[in-house]
Amino acid sequence: MIKYSLKCRGGHEFESWFSSAASFEDQAAQRRVTCPTCHTSDVAKAIMAPALTTRAREPRDAAHPLPKTDVALLDEKQKQVCAEVRAFRRYILGVTEDVGARFPEEARKIAEGDVEDRPIRGQASIEEVEKLLDDGICILPIPLLPEDFN
Repeated sequence: MIKYSLKCRGGHEFESWFSSAASFEDQAAQRRVTCPTCHTSDVAKAIMAPALTTRAREPRDAAHPLPKTDVALLDEKQKQVCAEVRAFRRYILGVTEDVGARFPEEARKIAEGDVEDRPIRGQASIEEVEKLLDDGICILPIPLLPEDFN
């Protein structure tokens, strides 16, 4: 996957993911890449700096605070929203048990009363999520932050 910074003829800048550079070129040539603001398909790549890392990332958990977003790129409203989401995530990580890939199985056991009711978090495929929701089992994704995409 590759993320491009894009700009439309109206001057709107936005980002989008593509499976490859060729995929972007094909979609742009077919006018299938459109600006989310003005909906024009006259879109080109914008100048962008590569995202480089100089050290390995540490795993995130309740003991490791989430990194701050590069605040220079955000307006005040975005900074406020990110701070609120960051605090909410810290709360979720602090009060839930991480059951990992067993999440769908554990959520179903809790919903059916087979095990003690407790707050859990973990991972599930899209298909597993759809099955849980279809069965009336209420689950929610943990909200993402801009740094989750770096």
